[in-house]
Amino acid sequence: MLTEDVRLATSGGELSAYLATTGQAAGPRPGVIVLHELFGLNDDIRRIARRFADHGYVALAPDLYSAGAGPRLLCIRRTMAALRSGTGRAFDDIEAARQWLAARPEVDASRLAVAGFCMGGGFAILYAARAPIGAVADFYGAVPKERQAIEGICPVVGGYGGQDRVFSGHAERLRGHLQELGVEHEVTIYPDAGHSFMNRYGRLQSLLVRFSPMTAAHHEPSAEAAWTSMLAFFERHLEC
Repeated sequence: MLTEDVRLATSGGELSAYLATTGQAAGPRPGVIVLHELFGLNDDIRRIARRFADHGYVALAPDLYSAGAGPRLLCIRRTMAALRSGTGRAFDDIEAARQWLAARPEVDASRLAVAGFCMGGGFAILYAARAPIGAVADFYGAVPKERQAIEGICPVVGGYGGQDRVFSGHAERLRGHLQELGVEHEVTIYPDAGHSFMNRYGRLQSLLVRFSPMTAAHHEPSAEAAWTSMLAFFERHLEC
C-alpha cells in the first residue's frame, strides 16, 4: 500500500488531497474519487480510500475545504452553498481532481468512478451528471427534487439507512429520477442502519450526531453489505 498527501493545481489555487494505491500492478488500473462528508478529509475518509486501493483502485480523496481562502467555517459554508446551487468552486475542484487522477500513468482514464458520503454523496451524483465518469456511488447524499439536475448521469449504486429520519426519503427520490431517466441503478435502504453507516466517527463527531434524528452511527453489517454491492457494481460498469 502506497499513500501520499498531494497538492493539485486548480483554477482557485491549490487543492490538498490524499492518494492511496497498491503500488505496482500489471497495466493501468481503474481510479475512484472519494468525496468526504461535512467533517472534511479526515482519517475515516483516508481509511475508505485505502480500502478502495486494497481492491485494486487508485483512490484520490480531495479536501474540498482546502482551496478556499478564509476560516474553515467560511469554506464549509461556501461548499454547502455550491452543493445547494449545483455550481461553484467545489465542482471545479472535483473536476481538477478527476483530471489529475486521469493523468496518472498507473490509471486507466476510461475507467473512473466517484464515491461520495453524505455531503460528498450529494456532490457525487451532481458531478457524475456532467463529467466522464463510468459509475457513481452515493451514500446517504441529498438528492435534488428536479430530475433534470442529474440528467446525463452514469450508472448509480447507492445506500441509505432506514433509521435515518432525514435522508431515507431521498433513496426513493433517487430511484424515481433514475427510473424516469432510464439509468441503471441499485439503490438500497438498509433497514437497521441510520445515517453515515459507512463511516466511523471520531469522538467529537459522535457527540455531535448522537441525538440527531438521522440516527448517525457506523453499522458494520450494513456497511459490509454496501461495500460488497458497490464493488460488484463498479466492477461491472468499469469492466475491472
